[in-house]
Amino acid sequence: MRVLRIHPKDTISIRQQMLRPGRPIESCIYTGDDDEQTFHLGAFVDTKLVSVASFYFEKHPQLSPPYQYRLRGMATLSEYQRRGLSSELLKMAFPIIKQNLASLLWCNARLTAVGFYEKVGFEKVSEPFTIPDIGEHILMTKKIEIE
Repeated sequence: MRVLRIHPKDTISIRQQMLRPGRPIESCIYTGDDDEQTFHLGAFVDTKLVSVASFYFEKHPQLSPPYQYRLRGMATLSEYQRRGLSSELLKMAFPIIKQNLASLLWCNARLTAVGFYEKVGFEKVSEPFTIPDIGEHILMTKKIEIE
Protein backbone atom coordinates (compact mmCIF):
# COMPACT_ATOMS: atom_id res chain seq x y z
CA MET A 1 0.00 0.00 0.00
CA ARG A 2 1.19 3.49 -0.89
CA VAL A 3 -0.24 6.90 -0.02
CA LEU A 4 0.17 9.63 -2.62
CA ARG A 5 -1.18 13.08 -3.36
CA ILE A 6 -3.90 12.83 -5.99
CA HIS A 7 -5.87 15.19 -8.22
CA PRO A 8 -9.32 16.28 -6.95
CA LYS A 9 -11.06 14.51 -9.86
CA ASP A 10 -9.52 11.22 -8.71
CA THR A 11 -11.55 11.35 -5.48
CA ILE A 12 -14.98 11.59 -7.12
CA SER A 13 -15.65 7.96 -8.04
CA ILE A 14 -14.90 6.62 -4.55
CA ARG A 15 -16.80 9.50 -2.92
CA GLN A 16 -19.86 8.66 -5.01
CA GLN A 17 -19.68 4.89 -4.48
CA MET A 18 -19.16 5.03 -0.72
CA LEU A 19 -20.58 8.34 0.54
CA ARG A 20 -23.34 9.25 -1.88
CA PRO A 21 -24.49 6.13 -3.72
CA GLY A 22 -27.23 6.77 -6.24
CA ARG A 23 -26.71 10.52 -6.09
CA PRO A 24 -25.55 12.59 -9.07
CA ILE A 25 -21.81 12.80 -9.68
CA GLU A 26 -22.05 16.60 -9.15
CA SER A 27 -22.89 15.97 -5.48
CA CYS A 28 -19.39 14.53 -5.08
CA ILE A 29 -17.57 17.64 -6.31
CA TYR A 30 -17.03 19.77 -3.22
CA THR A 31 -16.56 23.51 -2.93
CA GLY A 32 -12.86 24.13 -2.42
CA ASP A 33 -11.65 20.96 -4.17
CA ASP A 34 -9.41 23.06 -6.42
CA ASP A 35 -8.30 25.67 -3.87
CA GLU A 36 -4.57 26.26 -3.62
CA GLN A 37 -4.27 25.08 0.00
CA THR A 38 -6.55 22.07 -0.42
CA PHE A 39 -4.85 18.72 -0.79
CA HIS A 40 -6.14 15.25 -1.59
CA LEU A 41 -4.56 11.94 -0.64
CA GLY A 42 -5.15 8.48 -2.01
CA ALA A 43 -4.18 5.02 -0.82
CA PHE A 44 -3.19 2.59 -3.55
CA VAL A 45 -3.08 -1.19 -3.34
CA ASP A 46 -0.87 -2.32 -6.18
CA THR A 47 -1.87 0.35 -8.72
CA LYS A 48 -5.54 0.62 -7.73
CA LEU A 49 -6.83 3.71 -5.90
CA VAL A 50 -8.93 2.28 -3.06
CA SER A 51 -9.17 5.02 -0.39
CA VAL A 52 -9.33 8.82 -0.55
CA ALA A 53 -9.41 11.83 1.77
CA SER A 54 -9.54 15.57 1.12
CA PHE A 55 -8.23 18.35 3.36
CA TYR A 56 -9.43 21.96 3.09
CA PHE A 57 -7.90 25.06 4.70
CA GLU A 58 -11.22 26.02 6.29
CA LYS A 59 -12.09 27.50 9.69
CA HIS A 60 -15.15 26.14 11.45
CA PRO A 61 -17.16 29.11 12.79
CA GLN A 62 -17.59 27.55 16.25
CA LEU A 63 -13.94 26.63 16.79
CA SER A 64 -11.35 29.11 18.01
CA PRO A 65 -7.92 28.32 16.51
CA PRO A 66 -7.29 30.77 13.67
CA TYR A 67 -5.79 28.22 11.25
CA GLN A 68 -7.70 25.00 10.71
CA TYR A 69 -8.09 22.25 8.18
CA ARG A 70 -11.28 20.37 7.44
CA LEU A 71 -11.26 16.67 6.59
CA ARG A 72 -13.98 15.81 4.13
CA GLY A 73 -14.85 12.99 1.75
CA MET A 74 -12.77 10.27 3.39
CA ALA A 75 -13.88 6.94 1.97
CA THR A 76 -12.53 3.47 1.30
CA LEU A 77 -13.92 0.91 -1.11
CA SER A 78 -15.85 -1.79 0.81
CA GLU A 79 -13.53 -4.66 0.00
CA TYR A 80 -10.53 -2.69 1.35
CA GLN A 81 -12.05 -1.42 4.61
CA ARG A 82 -10.64 -2.30 8.03
CA ARG A 83 -7.08 -2.59 6.70
CA GLY A 84 -5.75 0.69 8.17
CA LEU A 85 -5.87 2.63 4.90
CA SER A 86 -7.75 5.64 6.30
CA SER A 87 -5.36 5.76 9.26
CA GLU A 88 -2.44 5.86 6.82
CA LEU A 89 -4.06 8.72 4.90
CA LEU A 90 -4.35 10.69 8.14
CA LYS A 91 -0.75 9.91 9.17
CA MET A 92 0.40 11.38 5.86
CA ALA A 93 -1.89 14.42 6.26
CA PHE A 94 -0.89 15.49 9.79
CA PRO A 95 2.61 16.76 8.86
CA ILE A 96 1.24 18.61 5.82
CA ILE A 97 -1.36 20.34 7.99
CA LYS A 98 1.32 21.18 10.56
CA GLN A 99 3.60 22.55 7.80
CA ASN A 100 0.75 24.90 6.85
CA LEU A 101 0.70 26.15 10.47
CA ALA A 102 -2.80 24.89 11.20
CA SER A 103 -3.28 23.66 14.75
CA LEU A 104 -6.62 21.90 14.34
CA LEU A 105 -8.19 19.36 12.01
CA TRP A 106 -11.98 19.03 12.13
CA CYS A 107 -14.63 16.98 10.42
CA ASN A 108 -18.33 16.27 10.43
CA ALA A 109 -18.10 12.56 11.21
CA ARG A 110 -20.87 10.13 10.37
CA LEU A 111 -22.10 8.55 13.58
CA THR A 112 -21.08 5.14 12.22
CA ALA A 113 -17.45 6.36 11.96
CA VAL A 114 -17.08 8.02 15.38
CA GLY A 115 -15.21 5.02 16.84
CA PHE A 116 -12.63 5.16 14.05
CA TYR A 117 -12.03 8.88 14.55
CA GLU A 118 -11.64 8.44 18.31
CA LYS A 119 -9.00 5.71 17.71
CA VAL A 120 -6.92 8.15 15.64
CA GLY A 121 -7.12 10.95 18.22
CA PHE A 122 -10.23 12.95 17.36
CA GLU A 123 -12.61 14.18 20.08
CA LYS A 124 -16.36 14.79 19.88
CA VAL A 125 -17.19 18.48 20.29
CA SER A 126 -20.90 18.64 19.46
CA GLU A 127 -24.16 16.84 19.84
CA PRO A 128 -25.31 14.77 16.85
CA PHE A 129 -26.89 16.74 14.00
CA THR A 130 -28.44 15.83 10.67
CA ILE A 131 -27.02 16.76 7.29
CA PRO A 132 -30.02 16.60 4.92
CA ASP A 133 -30.00 13.65 2.51
CA ILE A 134 -26.81 12.31 4.09
CA GLY A 135 -27.54 11.45 7.72
CA GLU A 136 -26.50 11.90 11.33
CA HIS A 137 -23.10 13.45 12.04
CA ILE A 138 -21.09 14.83 14.94
CA LEU A 139 -18.42 17.54 14.89
CA MET A 140 -15.02 16.10 15.83
CA THR A 141 -11.60 17.71 16.16
CA LYS A 142 -7.96 16.70 16.44
CA LYS A 143 -5.28 19.04 17.73
CA ILE A 144 -2.16 19.28 15.59
CA GLU A 145 0.90 20.17 17.65
CA ILE A 146 2.99 23.01 16.21
CA GLU A 147 6.40 23.69 17.74
